[in-house]
Amino acid sequence: MNKNTFQTKTLEKGEMHIYDFDAVRLHAYQTNDPIDNEVFIFEKNGKAVVLESPCFFDNNKELQTYLKDWKVEGMLVAYHGAGATFLPDVPKYATQNAVEYARNGGGKALIDNFANVFGDGFDCSVHTITNVIGAGKIAIGSMDFIITPTADAFDVEIPELNAVYTHMLGHDCHSIVANAGHADGIIAQLWDYIEKGYDLILTSHYTPEDLKDAKTKIDYLTNLKQIAAACADADSFKAEVKKQCPAYSGENYLDMTANFFFA
Repeated sequence: MNKNTFQTKTLEKGEMHIYDFDAVRLHAYQTNDPIDNEVFIFEKNGKAVVLESPCFFDNNKELQTYLKDWKVEGMLVAYHGAGATFLPDVPKYATQNAVEYARNGGGKALIDNFANVFGDGFDCSVHTITNVIGAGKIAIGSMDFIITPTADAFDVEIPELNAVYTHMLGHDCHSIVANAGHADGIIAQLWDYIEKGYDLILTSHYTPEDLKDAKTKIDYLTNLKQIAAACADADSFKAEVKKQCPAYSGENYLDMTANFFFA
């Protein structure tokens, strides 16, 4: 599947990119919200499974309207626990660590911060998880998903699409990297994706990407470590990264990475 082979449906706020597979259609919802959320819907035989949740009220309403003619069999809530007014009566699936992340951990801190920054437009309510899941294969409706717990939540493999979902990639976007060891962990994960030969990599802040994008990210992270090792402080580090990656978005992520590396 080519990442650029999709149909586009323009909505009032967001945009839907629709990918046709043999038996499944992937609807990638670009929210166009202030934090560039992406939500994924897997449609099969007139039924749907949703991966992640929008978290702004106008997106919640727009996507719920889009889904009105399908039976939504479940929603996987990994890294984005906010937005609980979206599909309130649909079964919600998450690992126990994802539940803790959203209610008491780093996810809660992000939700609280976004509520302060974005005000009444942001849906800070947290989804109630009805089905706590573990690692391995799980069937939701007529589709199988393979769950891999991570430090914060969980990643998802979608075998019928030969695709994998993780929180962030972004081949031309800065990433939040805590230290050189963290960068090495991301690099190892991306090499694993390349070795497994996934057709698409889905992430919750970017349009679907491919293995070429994964290799680009590996090069970026390798270079990021080298720049950090050669710099004395956060300002010189940020200046050099921006010099070498002038077209990259996500400067706020670079700020966070600099603060981590040079704490």
